[in-house]
Amino acid sequence: MSALIAATAFAATVAAGQDLRKARVAEWKPIVAKFQKPSALRAAWQLTNSVALYVLLWFLMYWSLKISHLLTLSLTILSGAVVVRVFIILHDCGHGSFLKSRFANDIVGFVAGIVVFTPYYHWRWEHSLHHASSGDLDRRGTGDVWTMTVQEYLDSSRWMRFVYRLARNPFVLLVIAPVSLFVFRQRFSSRNANSRERWSVWWTNLGILGMALALSWVFGWKMYLFIQLLITIVSGAIGIWMFYVQHQFDGAYWERGEAWDYTVAALQGSSFYRLPKTLQWFSGNIGFHHIHHLSPRIPNYNLERCHRAHPIFQDVKPVTLRSSLNSARLHLWDEERRKLISFRHLKRLQERGADTGGLAHGILHTLAVSVSALVHVNLDGF
Repeated sequence: MSALIAATAFAATVAAGQDLRKARVAEWKPIVAKFQKPSALRAAWQLTNSVALYVLLWFLMYWSLKISHLLTLSLTILSGAVVVRVFIILHDCGHGSFLKSRFANDIVGFVAGIVVFTPYYHWRWEHSLHHASSGDLDRRGTGDVWTMTVQEYLDSSRWMRFVYRLARNPFVLLVIAPVSLFVFRQRFSSRNANSRERWSVWWTNLGILGMALALSWVFGWKMYLFIQLLITIVSGAIGIWMFYVQHQFDGAYWERGEAWDYTVAALQGSSFYRLPKTLQWFSGNIGFHHIHHLSPRIPNYNLERCHRAHPIFQDVKPVTLRSSLNSARLHLWDEERRKLISFRHLKRLQERGADTGGLAHGILHTLAVSVSALVHVNLDGF
């Protein structure tokens, strides 16, 4: 009888949870729909000021070579920031949100992909997998930052633990990884990619080669490679840091299987990175990442207006420039405590003999907690 009561109570809890999810969706869907309409004028202005500034900076870098290499270096850093803005245009085109026309999105996205060393169709395919699984522990591994749970880390070999720690090192993450990703990794397609994604990689490579030859003719190949490498490091470091903070922060959301919820994953598992206006401009408003994950069809130039449209979005706790630095110290997801922790924190837990095993997780964990909280199951009655 007790088991029957427990099962009935749990079924009611699940049904109530589903009703609550539907209610949440019914609340935010009409709001975001107002901001999903692309604006040709806003898109044209953003495209113009981004590309024009990037071209101008290359011209200034050429001119600065005759004056000071230090000035060239400064302009290179600024160019890297502009590349991040161009990447956001590619990003929006990939979601079909930047322009109304799908064909126009694909053309702009492909050209932007050459500038940022990213094959448009291949990236769009991998990024769609990220949006479909963000915050789901059972679907990690594509388009995200490598994240281990505490138990996975403890069960790993010493070599794998070393590799994971190395991957989480700030220098590797922000310097080596960008070069590896944009210069080498993006030049090859994934084994699971279809023919369009594969051809996207090769056509992008051809476009990059043409751009490199043209700029090498103007600057000289040594100076071009030096400038391009610095731009790639700067833009890659900014881009990867932005992406890292958007999903690796104190209070982030991770769940398994049926317990995973799209709305919660968007509003709790994607950060609101509140940046100074200048940095917000260079990053294409992508700091409003909770809004973006809630509705990828909203173009970046509408994200802030959508955020301000309803208290449900403004209730999301912002991550500031200062507080985001704490994210660098978060390395592992503790399923038992339901939060990201550092390697040092794990060590302290082990020294205290704390239970770091996460004995109950996923659906079984949710079931146990829900049932025990709602009904007092008498185990002797089974």
